[in-house]
Amino acid sequence: MAQIPASSDRQFSADTKIWYNLKCAISTSSGFQRWQLEPNAQLQEISLEQQVQRYLRETLETLAY
Repeated sequence: MAQIPASSDRQFSADTKIWYNLKCAISTSSGFQRWQLEPNAQLQEISLEQQVQRYLRETLETLAY
């Protein structure tokens, strides 16, 4: 019997696609690329996803001031 995905499963799939596209757009932006070059970034050992999350967090913290 075929399993019909629940609406929450479809939403999760849509959210995953949105996050992937957003992550790609952010990682190619000039601001993100400059941020990666900062001497205190120490980003070599973390994944691109973690880098984007950190970049967004730091950017939002800066904007909050």
